[in-house]
Amino acid sequence: MEVLLDTHILLWTLNGDTKLSDKAKEIIFSKNNTIYYSIISIWEIAIKHKAKPHSMGTSGTELFHYCEQAGFKELVLNEKHIIALETIEKIEETPPHNDPFDKILLAQAKGDGMLLLTHDKCFSYYDEPYYRIV
Repeated sequence: MEVLLDTHILLWTLNGDTKLSDKAKEIIFSKNNTIYYSIISIWEIAIKHKAKPHSMGTSGTELFHYCEQAGFKELVLNEKHIIALETIEKIEETPPHNDPFDKILLAQAKGDGMLLLTHDKCFSYYDEPYYRIV
């Protein structure tokens, strides 16, 4: 299975954070799965690190190198993902989800038929089969 890691899952995996659930570890470390990180996650961390380096200690450049060292595959943004973004279905009458990084990660997973692994409950607002909350 091809698995795209949401940004926080990516950071938790690379940092060995105890917040990473056993189910997430099982998926990430399974030899049957290919693990991807999105260039969007690198962009997100670069922006957050630049704005508040004291609260986001990892830079985008560092995250990129950690992903390479871990052997994760890079997923770039392309037109297929932009088109998929326009087709994402949000369940009516759910709270707003204003994180554009989350939305494009979901679109990338949808566009490439991957599973987006996340801990963010906001994804449950979408009527899409391309994510798993762990």
